[in-house]
Amino acid sequence: MPIDSTALNPDPLAELAAWVDAAETAGHGLAQAFALATADARGEPSVRFVLLRGVGPDGLHFFTNRDSRKGHELAVNPHAAAAFWWPQTNRQVRVSGSVHPVDDEETAAYWESRPRGHQLAAWASAQSQPVPDRRTLEANVELMAARFAGESAIPLPPFWGGYRLEAQVIEFWESREDRIHDRIEFRLLLDGTWEQRRLQP
Repeated sequence: MPIDSTALNPDPLAELAAWVDAAETAGHGLAQAFALATADARGEPSVRFVLLRGVGPDGLHFFTNRDSRKGHELAVNPHAAAAFWWPQTNRQVRVSGSVHPVDDEETAAYWESRPRGHQLAAWASAQSQPVPDRRTLEANVELMAARFAGESAIPLPPFWGGYRLEAQVIEFWESREDRIHDRIEFRLLLDGTWEQRRLQP
């Protein structure tokens, strides 16, 4: 059945959360993975996959090494675009908007929820920087494991934190066999409400 635009949640962020849940129910192993596109000060783009760690009225939340390429790009050009794709449900969602660091409390809470091995890897890796070989990375992890061996909790690295993509445009796409795909776009207006329109495929 084609998308009934009137049946969509008037809050597109809530609708996005529902589509993520539907993809998980359909068996998508990484339903929360999305491609995040950023650009440097010259406008040169780069893209990579990250994991959605929360979605709400203030946007899409994700965490990373702030000294990574994306971290440096967001520091000088705090705008990004995201794309989700779920083949199990033949759906895609695109999001674009401004990006802001999340507060220290949210970052700390998420950090504490991560497995110890993930925390060690974050400390060990200078993300996006060259490394001679994999063994060097493994040695760095071993060094971090020894460094924090006596500590029940590994501290939050000063270079690691969260961001939220504050959506200004969200597009819901669903494929059709006749190639007349459904595209419903939401745009955030100055008064804080969302304008909805159907786009041609």
